[in-house]
Amino acid sequence: MGEIETFSEFGSHTDQLPQCQQSSFKTGVDELKSRARSLEKSVIEKGKKLAKTQGELEELEEIIKEKKRLLREKSKLSKSLESDLQSHRAKMRRLAYEADLFSDRLTQFYGKRIPHWLGVRLFCFQVNDPMASDICIDWKQIIGIDYQLVKQGFTAMELVLFLQPQIILLKEGTDTSQGKAQLLSNINACTAVADVVRTTLGPRGMDKLIHDDKGNVTISNDGATIMKLLDIIHPAAKILVDIAKSQDSEVGDGTTTVVLLAGEFLKEAKPFVEDGVHPQNLIRSYRTACNLAIEKVKELASSIEGKSLEEKKSLLAKCAATTLSSKLIGGEKEFFASMVVDAVIAIGNDDRLNMIGIKKVPGGTMRDSFLVNGVAFKKTFSYAGFEQQPKKFVNPKILLLNIELELKSEKENAEIRLSDPSQYQSIVDAEWNIIYDKLDKCAQSGAKIVLSRLAIGDLGTQYFADRDIFCAGRVSEEDLQRVAAATGGTVQTTINNVIDEVLGTCEIFEEKQVGNERFNIFNGCPSGTTATIVLRGGADQFIEEAERSLHDAIMIVRRAMKNSTVVAGGGAIDMEISRYLRQHARTIAGKSQLFINSYAKALEVIPRQLCDNAGYDATDVLNKLRQKHALPSGEGAPYGVDINTGGIVDSFSNFVWEPAVVKINAINAATEAACLILSVDETVKNPKSESAQGEAAASAMGGRGGGGFRGRGRGMRRR
Repeated sequence: MGEIETFSEFGSHTDQLPQCQQSSFKTGVDELKSRARSLEKSVIEKGKKLAKTQGELEELEEIIKEKKRLLREKSKLSKSLESDLQSHRAKMRRLAYEADLFSDRLTQFYGKRIPHWLGVRLFCFQVNDPMASDICIDWKQIIGIDYQLVKQGFTAMELVLFLQPQIILLKEGTDTSQGKAQLLSNINACTAVADVVRTTLGPRGMDKLIHDDKGNVTISNDGATIMKLLDIIHPAAKILVDIAKSQDSEVGDGTTTVVLLAGEFLKEAKPFVEDGVHPQNLIRSYRTACNLAIEKVKELASSIEGKSLEEKKSLLAKCAATTLSSKLIGGEKEFFASMVVDAVIAIGNDDRLNMIGIKKVPGGTMRDSFLVNGVAFKKTFSYAGFEQQPKKFVNPKILLLNIELELKSEKENAEIRLSDPSQYQSIVDAEWNIIYDKLDKCAQSGAKIVLSRLAIGDLGTQYFADRDIFCAGRVSEEDLQRVAAATGGTVQTTINNVIDEVLGTCEIFEEKQVGNERFNIFNGCPSGTTATIVLRGGADQFIEEAERSLHDAIMIVRRAMKNSTVVAGGGAIDMEISRYLRQHARTIAGKSQLFINSYAKALEVIPRQLCDNAGYDATDVLNKLRQKHALPSGEGAPYGVDINTGGIVDSFSNFVWEPAVVKINAINAATEAACLILSVDETVKNPKSESAQGEAAASAMGGRGGGGFRGRGRGMRRR
């Protein structure tokens, strides 16, 4: 402020200056005043910042002091703990020494040798110090008597009569668990596995996406596929995996149903086990209920025998559509159901499932899939000259081989010693004569198509192309057998004496482009015991799931053709069996009535889960079903869940069918699995032996050394 006042004093004398100088002088004074004010503000701000920094430094010093104080206290506490630990160790050594002396005194007093372990344990009883028990922390389990025996005045020798050395029965490290707790643990594990596949049941079931450690991704709602891909390690839960595989191999469908039923049977048995009911009583009642349920299914089943071929095809298509409705391709179930029925009818009574081939071609839509009444397989690896061969034949003869049609290389250690260099050319000529002799005999057989499981080399490919013969090598064993079954040919292991009886034939052979792949298609085969379904679709995972779905439908149609009895689906048969078992249970006295009632209640899991997966109120639908099935006239027996409306519907009249063998096998397998798990009261896990571990490591590290590879040249035939 002093500078501003000085400027004011100077300003009082400016009147004496000329007018032009007065204006310039005032301008300079104003600039100086503004600079002075800005300097004053900056000084004030720096002063405030300095004060704030000083406060922070003081706080930091306080924090450092507090940290040093805590470090000092930590050091004191550490020293104190170290001292206590040393004294504890010293006391433990003293107690152990006194226990040894006590054992020796007992031996001298009684004149008989007392085991050292017994003397130590008797000392632990007499010493009133909790630390003594640390010397032998397992004395209760080893000695097997109560501490009250010592208090009651038993002498050391009397205790010796009570005590016996421990009997070591199992190897060290063996894990054993038994009793009710172990049984409940097994039931809980199986229930958890059933919960995994629970949401995949029915037409509105959800899919599971499973990817393994190799990066392979699988999308499926097939119970057997999911159970196989799950890496289940619980020994009891693996039983559910086994019954799912058994159901899939036996009837092809109902894999989720069998796992759900087994889990629900165990879930209903759990309260009885907790209340102390002996598992054998449950097993006995469950098996009785299973026999009654199977007899009821057979009674309710309807036969499709005696129908015409067209009627039977229509009925079989209904069964296939019911199976496909719960799959990923359920939107096109009518399209694929008729295709599956035609394929199964084509193979007739042949039990070999591999006679129906399923080929997957990415691209296109599901509607682009088609059925070949014969054999179709992808074009195999081909050599130069393949494109010159004809790609279509009418009524051709087909030669099937299991030999190589190329120049064979010598064995690894083959060696030929020649005394005359001119003999080498004769050996080369002999090799070429052998292969040409084979090719000539193939051409002389009259066959226009030559297929071989082994390679047909570039020489053979060009040879056949020059003679308008189609050839394909490295055909898979499965495809070659299907071609043999369809065309009536026989696979030959030699080309000598090839007669017409071993050659196959078909009406039309052609090579056709399907998507990005080329297929060899044999149509109009005389035996007609094979068929091929070519699947199209967008993603590889989708096509894989479609193949699994068609496999289930094929199995169902085959079973329906052989057993020819069907029952109503949609939970109708389950509700009817449940009603029948509840009614039967009222005629039984004793605890078995409760057990059969629980079995009947467990059967209701199928319609309940169908409602839950479709998003409907399961309680409301089940009440309607119970009311309908309780009608004395029996007209409500075929009623099941209506997935479309959330109500109930006559499943049989709406063609929601499934073969009776599927339901019978599912009930039987689920009951046996539940009874097996209920009969287990102890689990013993043996440790892996060191020798086995060593052998496994040695086998992993070991390996055969490969021999050296020798370069070789191929001579040319003399012209």
